[in-house]
Amino acid sequence: MTRTSTRLVRLTGGLMAAVVVLAGCSDTAETSATGSTATDGSSADQSAEFNDADVAFAQEMIPHHEGALMMSAVAIDRASDPRVVDLAERIEAGQDPEIDLMTGWLEEWGQPLEESGHMGGMDHGSGDTGGMGMDGGMSMDMEDMPATGRDFDRMWLDAMIEHHEGAVEMAQTEIEDGRNPGAVDLARSISEIQKQEIEEMRQLLTELGD
Repeated sequence: MTRTSTRLVRLTGGLMAAVVVLAGCSDTAETSATGSTATDGSSADQSAEFNDADVAFAQEMIPHHEGALMMSAVAIDRASDPRVVDLAERIEAGQDPEIDLMTGWLEEWGQPLEESGHMGGMDHGSGDTGGMGMDGGMSMDMEDMPATGRDFDRMWLDAMIEHHEGAVEMAQTEIEDGRNPGAVDLARSISEIQKQEIEEMRQLLTELGD
């Protein structure tokens, strides 16, 4: 299923959960909590290894990323500072492929996409500090921001910093609790990149001034 059709299904009612039986070799050692295995360690075996933390990470990070894409699209259209536009374009380019990757994992694992995301989790102010969807990262509606100009740029940067902080928290949970090697590696990458972007945005805010 392509990403486009997958998202369409989510918007029109969501995916039905598929059930998949993970076949294991009866004479091999049990998979460890770190995701290592006593089998030949093939990539196919490793991709099949997952736990509840891996599933929650993918299910929650997909709508969270979709929220960032929506915010980035608005900034690309309305931001006045070219540095803000450039950052939004980089966020869009980086997170879109990650959505594809995590969607593929959930399909491979026979797990449903998170229904509560509603294409980016535009559920403002739910108070969930875990970073679900846009929670904790989008405290105001984008329509409440100034149409354009420096005020828009500052308010957008503030909102995206908060949104990134939610993603970093989610990634850290996966790093600590996840089993799937690919998911843990992605979480490390998300944490590193978004921490760097947070620092970049804070510097932009300083340079934009009051």
